[in-house]
Amino acid sequence: MPQSDSLEFTAVTRSDDFFRPALPADVKGDSDRGADDSSVWVPPDFDPWAYAFAESSRLQSRAAIPRYDVAVNQQQVKFFVDRFTTSSRDVVGLWFRRSPQYLGMIRPVFRSKGLPDELAYTAMIESGFNPRAVSRVGAKGLWQFMASTARLYGLRVDRWVDERLDPEKSTVAAASYLRDLHTRYGSWDLAQAAYNAGAVKVDRAVRKTGSTDFWTLAGTKLLKRETKDFVPAIQAVVVIGRDPSLYGFESNGPTTLPEFDHVTVPPGTDLQKLSGTTGISYQALRSLNPTLIRGITPPGKAWDVRVPSGTRETVLAAVTPRKKVVQSSSTGRRSVSGDLDVHIVRPRDTVASIAKQHGVSVGNVVRWNNLESGDSIRPGDRLRVTAQSPSAEPAQGGFR
Repeated sequence: MPQSDSLEFTAVTRSDDFFRPALPADVKGDSDRGADDSSVWVPPDFDPWAYAFAESSRLQSRAAIPRYDVAVNQQQVKFFVDRFTTSSRDVVGLWFRRSPQYLGMIRPVFRSKGLPDELAYTAMIESGFNPRAVSRVGAKGLWQFMASTARLYGLRVDRWVDERLDPEKSTVAAASYLRDLHTRYGSWDLAQAAYNAGAVKVDRAVRKTGSTDFWTLAGTKLLKRETKDFVPAIQAVVVIGRDPSLYGFESNGPTTLPEFDHVTVPPGTDLQKLSGTTGISYQALRSLNPTLIRGITPPGKAWDVRVPSGTRETVLAAVTPRKKVVQSSSTGRRSVSGDLDVHIVRPRDTVASIAKQHGVSVGNVVRWNNLESGDSIRPGDRLRVTAQSPSAEPAQGGFR
């Protein structure tokens, strides 16, 4: 039976620093006070004022990021630390093996928006750092966005593209969402609770209790069990994440996401046909472009696809229109054209009028451009109007 990489949180019941290892005596800062520091080397051009200014700027920069505090005295956190290191060890171990490449991408984004590093572990509890995770209620991706919230934070979600499945773009959206929730509540605990349950439910709980303390709200029936578990579960993985090896977990996987190149391709480009034309694995193209939910770029405009690093020129050659030498019927002169396979849609053009103009059937124009009955064409769209592809192979995707 395949191993699941998600958990359902059912029972709850934060602990003290018993799971944070004490510093060895020889590195505790105060133990050396008063010791002879005459052996400390100081550069001859050392400027104490410049150093003090730089240190002050560094501390101010750190102070600009609100702290993320783990409520170490709450039994709920201890419960999840215990659970994650015993009965759920296998799945949590999988999460930590995945974590380096995603934490390495998430933390700089969060810092740029003034968020603490620890918030990155929200994605561990949301999806187990699985960028293709889908919940039973339709939340998707690393950050488990519902479609409406994703659109509100700038992600495209439609029948062609679902940017919830893009780890980088969804991380930027999640950072903005968490920042807005913290501005609203002034508390990371409540921000994360609202991330899980929705702001309406948290607002109602705050209003009915008169409290803005998550742990007080968690002691009532105003929040669902899932939300009551969500916050302490995140704090438990924050505790473990400070030193995974202390709890027997490995986090030595890749520290960066796979490298790739960008290539702009025509509208309606089919990744499966592109694979056949270029020899690039279809699974590799799908893996790099998970947001293309049909495996086809959207109609209407050119699209940037990700291709394996080092294959950009191969893909460009496959999707660049070939120049043709044609005979002019009026002058008899030969000329070179680079776009004879493409019709640029003009005002008042219809699929039927374009098909008639080029002597092809409406059905072929629809098929060559991956159009559907509900699709409309707009001035400026590029439509393929011959069976021969403008790439090296006749089966290369649509244009539009």
